[in-house]
Amino acid sequence: MSSAEKRSKRSEAEMSGDTWTLHTDGIPPDTLSKVQEYLERFHLSLEKLQEVSARLRKDLVRGLGKHSHQKAPVKMLPTFVRATPDGTEKGDFLALDLGGTNFRVLHVRVVEEQQRVLKMDSQICAIPKEMMLGPGEQLFDHIAACLNDFLVSQKLKGQTLPLGFTFSFPCEQKEIDKSILIRWTKGFNCSGVEGKDVVKLLKEAIHRRGDYDIGSVAMVNDTVGTMMSCGYRDQSCEIGMIIGTGTNACYMEEMKNVRRVEGEDGRMCINTEWGGFGDDGSLKDIQTEFDVVVDETSINPGVHTFEKMISGMYLGEIVRLLLVRLTEDKLLFKGQTSEALLTPEAFQTKFISEIEEQDDGLENTQNILTKLGLNWDLVDSCVVRLVCDAVSSRSARLCGAALATLANRIRVNRRLNHLKTTVGVDGTVYKKHPTFSEELRATVRLLAPECDITFLVSEDGSGKGAAMVTAVAQRLAHQSRLLEESDGEEDDEEEEEEGQ
Repeated sequence: MSSAEKRSKRSEAEMSGDTWTLHTDGIPPDTLSKVQEYLERFHLSLEKLQEVSARLRKDLVRGLGKHSHQKAPVKMLPTFVRATPDGTEKGDFLALDLGGTNFRVLHVRVVEEQQRVLKMDSQICAIPKEMMLGPGEQLFDHIAACLNDFLVSQKLKGQTLPLGFTFSFPCEQKEIDKSILIRWTKGFNCSGVEGKDVVKLLKEAIHRRGDYDIGSVAMVNDTVGTMMSCGYRDQSCEIGMIIGTGTNACYMEEMKNVRRVEGEDGRMCINTEWGGFGDDGSLKDIQTEFDVVVDETSINPGVHTFEKMISGMYLGEIVRLLLVRLTEDKLLFKGQTSEALLTPEAFQTKFISEIEEQDDGLENTQNILTKLGLNWDLVDSCVVRLVCDAVSSRSARLCGAALATLANRIRVNRRLNHLKTTVGVDGTVYKKHPTFSEELRATVRLLAPECDITFLVSEDGSGKGAAMVTAVAQRLAHQSRLLEESDGEEDDEEEEEEGQ
C-alpha cells in the first residue's frame, strides 16, 4: 500500500472517530503531547467538516440570489458558458492568456475524430513594466501587435479564427463576449480600462491596425478553462477546481437558480470564487491564531479567508509561524531560531511537499532546515514533518469539504439518488504534494457518499480550455441559428396555409 493510500485510509478512519495518528514516529511522548496542543486546532473532525460544508451550502444560495448576491462572501459569478463539450466540436482556434507580466498566444486545433485538443504552437510575449502602468490603449495595441506576429509566424494571416480570452483579473461578465474590468491587480494599473469591456478594447486595438481580424471572442475564467479542457476527454466533467497559488472552483448550475441572469432553461457554469468563503466571519471558529497572523500581514486583510487556509500562497507561511512558536517554546531547535526562519515567507510551500515525501522526506527535511540556518537533530526533523502534515492535511480536508458541497448540490438540483461526475483539477498543491489529492478524495467520499467522483488533471486550462469554451460557444450559436431558421420556415408554412 502506498503512502498516499495509507494516509487516505487513515484519513477516513480518523474522521470517522478513530484517534488522530500522524507521522509521530521518532518523537518522545512528552514532546509529542506539547506539540499536539498546537496542532490540535488544525485537526478537523468529520462533524466539523460537515458544519463547514453546511455553511458553504448556504453561501452558494446567497451568492446566486438576485438581491442577496451583493453582500454574499461567495460571489457565484455567472460565466455565460451554457454547456460542456459534447464531442462534436472541431476546428482551429486562437487563445490569449493574460494574467501576469507575460501573456501567451496559442493556436489550438480541436480534432473531433481523435476527441483531442491539440496545441499546435504558442508564443510568450513580455509586457514591459512601464506598459503595465501606462495607458490601456497602449497595452491592447501591444497585445494586438503580438497576436499579429504570431499569426504571421503560424501562416494563419488571412484566416478569421475565433479566440478564447483568459483574462485573470476581477471582472464582471455580462455575456460570453462582454466582460467589464472591475479593478486591476498583480501590479497592473493601466488607465482607461477599469469599468470598460476588455473584449471591446481588444477588438478596437485590432481594428486600429486594420491588417487582420478575429472571429467570435469568448471570455474565459481559468477555473472554467480547467473544467472545459477536461470536458472534451470526459463529457461528464461538470466541475472545475484549482488548488495552486490560489484556490477556486466552478460547476454547472441549473439556470432557474441563477437569479441574476434571465432565462429558466438549461444550465450555466458558475464561477464560485470560493476563496472568499468566510470573509463574513463564518469560519472564525476554525481559524487558528496562525491563520489570523497570515491574514493580518497579507496584502488583502479580511479578504479570501478560505483561500488563506488552503492555497499554496499561504501554507508555507502558516508552517513557518508554527515553527517559530514551537522554537520560542523550546520544543524545537533547542530554542534557537535563525534569521531565515524569522523572515516572512522564507519557508516556501514547496518545502511542505518535499518534507512529506515518503522515501526522501526525512533527508529533504534536514536539507531544508540546514538551508534555513537551523541546528537540528533527528527529533526536530520529525516534529517539522508532523507540523507540515497537520497544515497540509487540514488544507486537503477543507478543500474536500467544499468540493463535496458542490457535488451534493448538483445531485440535489437534479433530484438524483446517485451522481456520477468528473472534476477537472489543476494547481501545484494538488499536483505536486505527495498525499494531498488522496486525502482530499477521502474527505469527499465521506461527505458526499452518494456521489461517485472521478478526478482528471487538466491540461492547460487557460490555453486549451479557453479554446474549448470558444468551440462550445460556437456550437451553441450555430445550433440556435439553425433553430431560428427552422422556426422561420414553420411561420412561412403557416402563412401560406392561411393564404389559401
